[in-house]
Amino acid sequence: MFAAIGIFALLGYLIGSVNFAVLVAKKHGVDILKEGSGNPGATNVKRLLGKGPGNLVFALDVVKGFVGAGMPYLLLRIDPNDLFINELLFVVCVAGFIGTLLGHCFSCFLKFKGGKGVASTIGGLLVLLPIPILIGATLWGLVFLLSRTVSLASIILGVSLPISCWVLPLFTKLTFSPAEFWFAGALAAFNVWTHRSNIGRLLNGTENRFVKKA
Repeated sequence: MFAAIGIFALLGYLIGSVNFAVLVAKKHGVDILKEGSGNPGATNVKRLLGKGPGNLVFALDVVKGFVGAGMPYLLLRIDPNDLFINELLFVVCVAGFIGTLLGHCFSCFLKFKGGKGVASTIGGLLVLLPIPILIGATLWGLVFLLSRTVSLASIILGVSLPISCWVLPLFTKLTFSPAEFWFAGALAAFNVWTHRSNIGRLLNGTENRFVKKA
């Protein structure tokens, strides 16, 4: 069990450390670490290079998170009727996901720099908490359309995860274990922490916004 957690966390970290923003921007002759906000993420790529490259990076980061969290499901042979084993499998998948997220945010290939991890979080949670992340993604879209501010939308997405795990069982037949709830809460806290500089700019009214061109 502990060996599986360590192995998949390490594999996830190595997968997460591959930064697609740097690779895509480099293909277009741009050093993403020195241009725009300097953040190697989809938002900075989109701002500098346009929707095509930006959306490509976002999609690749989502896939990265999905693979990091889903590897144990693909590689480990588990009896689907054994609830205890499946709960342990969830823990292993969480380890792979956390490794991927840490790799994305603190890449060993970029001197432990990286992106905010929002797209990779979405990909991983499509495996681990599919309903809460779909709700969060919907909120992200609504907040972005109203504010044109990616960071604010991303913060709302993160905070919505534990709220969804708490509220949904009150009105639906969905249930979430304490582990899933606290996992969602930890993700929300991590999301807020990675956006701490953005929060400062939001409070000061200096955060970058996507303005529609005339």
